[in-house]
Amino acid sequence: MKSIENYSHPPKADTVAGASQPDVVRLAGLISAYAPHDGCFELHIPGVHAVRRSRTDAELVHALAQPAFCVVAQGAKSVMLGQDVYEYDESRMIAFSVDLPVAFQITRASYSKPFLAFRLDLDPHKVAELVLKVYPHGLPRSPESRAVYVAQTSLSIVNAATRLMELMAQPDDAELLAPLVMDEILIRLLRSPIGVRVAQIGLAESNVNGISKAVSWLRANFSQPMKVEELAELAHMSVSSFHQHFKSVTSMSPLQFQKALRLQEARRLMLSTITDASSASWQVGYQSASQFSREYSRFFGSAPTKDIARLREHPTLDLTDFGS
Repeated sequence: MKSIENYSHPPKADTVAGASQPDVVRLAGLISAYAPHDGCFELHIPGVHAVRRSRTDAELVHALAQPAFCVVAQGAKSVMLGQDVYEYDESRMIAFSVDLPVAFQITRASYSKPFLAFRLDLDPHKVAELVLKVYPHGLPRSPESRAVYVAQTSLSIVNAATRLMELMAQPDDAELLAPLVMDEILIRLLRSPIGVRVAQIGLAESNVNGISKAVSWLRANFSQPMKVEELAELAHMSVSSFHQHFKSVTSMSPLQFQKALRLQEARRLMLSTITDASSASWQVGYQSASQFSREYSRFFGSAPTKDIARLREHPTLDLTDFGS
């Protein structure tokens, strides 16, 4: 795997130097208050989440990342997409533009200093609305269309996230002011070094938007046979162009993407509903139990029965991610 640092350097005055910044410390305190134990907590304002994890991950955590923007106030985390590794902490923020089957790992956290993060879900319609204001003369060309973006954290965004969290204690004010602060965060994100790429989420004609439609179909129908020609038509692309752009955005082929969705769901079924491997493989769309076992072993590192037995013996091993 290769480590990716796809961010540029904004002006120093608006860059977070690290966890000792007073603004970051204040945000960490607010997140800690609204996330009293490990988990991802949606707050009173829809789309706003406080995330806490109090230990590092001994192994990769497979999950489905959704379009979202995340600022870390304490700790560090990495996300693996295909062969690429993205690392983020107090000095680096991250954004996801489409639904992605990824692997996460908390790399710095403890009970005394847990991983703490602020997460804002990204609504394509709202992004599209604000893109018209931020780029009234048209959007500059983006050098790449990868679905994960990392940039140095902006103090202005940290300050806005802090003000949004503070509004949680003032419900009457929050109803009026929170949407304005959320717009401010998105505008500052769109004006950041990764803003042009984030803007692709809301543009109907963008490659990212077209691939997002195909990804939505795959998520809803992962157990069904996949016809690339129909997915390409859904994305308004030729088959060859669709293959190219799908791989560029997701770091996977459509078949690999579908396989990841199926295997993650099969693992969830076996662990949470006491389903055996044969039944789980059939439910997620596999016609061959032996093929399922082979692909499961390659993906998770051990055969289905052995993997699930290990996870049940060690309940502290997390299967699902608590947020970005």
